[in-house]
Amino acid sequence: MTTTAAHTGAEVSEAELEAGRRAYELDRKHVFHSWSAQEQIKPMTITRAEGSYVWDGEGSKLLDFSSQLVNTNIGHQHPKVVAAIQEQAGKLCTVAPQHVNDARSEAARLIAELTPGELDKIFFTNGGADAVEHAIRMARLHTGRYKVLSAYRSYHGGTALAVNVTGDPRRIPNDYGNAGTVHFHAPFLYRSQFHASTEAEETQRALEHLETTIQLEGADRFAAIILESIPGTAGIMVPPPGYIQGVRELATKYGIMFIADEVMAGFGRSGKWFAINHFDVVPDLLTFAKGVNSGYVPLGGVAMSPEIYATFADRAYPGGLTYSGHPLACAAAVATINAMRDEQMVEHAADLGETVFGPGLAELSAKHPSIGEVRGVGAFWAIELVKNQQTREPLAAYGGSSPAMNELIGACKSRGLLPFANFNRIHVVPPLNISAEDARAGLAILDAALETADKHAEG
Repeated sequence: MTTTAAHTGAEVSEAELEAGRRAYELDRKHVFHSWSAQEQIKPMTITRAEGSYVWDGEGSKLLDFSSQLVNTNIGHQHPKVVAAIQEQAGKLCTVAPQHVNDARSEAARLIAELTPGELDKIFFTNGGADAVEHAIRMARLHTGRYKVLSAYRSYHGGTALAVNVTGDPRRIPNDYGNAGTVHFHAPFLYRSQFHASTEAEETQRALEHLETTIQLEGADRFAAIILESIPGTAGIMVPPPGYIQGVRELATKYGIMFIADEVMAGFGRSGKWFAINHFDVVPDLLTFAKGVNSGYVPLGGVAMSPEIYATFADRAYPGGLTYSGHPLACAAAVATINAMRDEQMVEHAADLGETVFGPGLAELSAKHPSIGEVRGVGAFWAIELVKNQQTREPLAAYGGSSPAMNELIGACKSRGLLPFANFNRIHVVPPLNISAEDARAGLAILDAALETADKHAEG
């Protein structure tokens, strides 16, 4: 096991601070930011990062409890990955995807060793959204069908099809009703759509709802069902026992391809290499990105079953990307996977969930009236914040933020913690190799910061 520590060098220099100020000025002058009203934002400048820490434009050090966008699974500037990228750059910076290169071949071999079942063929993309796009394209071509099932309270990417498959409100401005997507309610007992009072009821009723949706929408029209094995941005709602197995059975029953979206939950985040492994299920397609190389160089991909591969054995697959299997990205993936194995990061993430985050967040939940629920596994946790624990009214409306949430985020940052916030939730999603000491320090900061949220909650 490896742990991360604070930066060992000097404090941020005046030259770094000046470079950061210039970067901010140029950013505001020229950079168009995603998911933002451009004149309403004041983005944080990051001047330096190492391990589980980042330094902002004022030189303050913050413990990164966000892993940026839940992708720096091995932390910042891991020396083995940085060295691998440097070595690859000196040997072969780029090559067209139709040519073999050793970095891509080795990355594919390592990923195929880790994927469940016989998902041994890997198609590389540049990130998670295009992995989702290609997985759905493969399912459509394989089945000869068009429609796709996906859950509300989900996130699958920002490109045209991926954002329409997405179930959160960011889909709505992009949804023209022509993407062939059908949404359904997945299980979420805390805010059950099925009036369930137990996990068993939630599973049974959610599966009945899904099967009814399939039947009423035309079972022979669906190419795929796509689910995050454990939903991430939407709230880290770990599926109750039997649900994922039930989805696999329904997909098989109706000839629908089951796509497991592992873009955020994969590569150790949940305490297993892939979150689908918690449920002993093998999907037909599996998408990945983020943690495959901690985002050091953009990379994603699709792992496919032998049956889907066979569809394209003698029939050209109509898709590709200029940077598919980019050597720098694949070299980073090889070094990342090897470092995670050598340093037992996945096992460490599982242990953190059992010994630090699970118990620690339970203590916070018992203490703070603003916490409605904590849930998660491994290094993948969500704190559901409410105005009232009995009514479960969220601290921010679904699809938006609130002054109370903004105050809480500010309180975290002022105390030295960079949080991941979405709607009425704070997610606890640090690097997998964060030390137990730093993990507890982050929870202590959250404990103090939550006093600001408690002021907005009814005791």
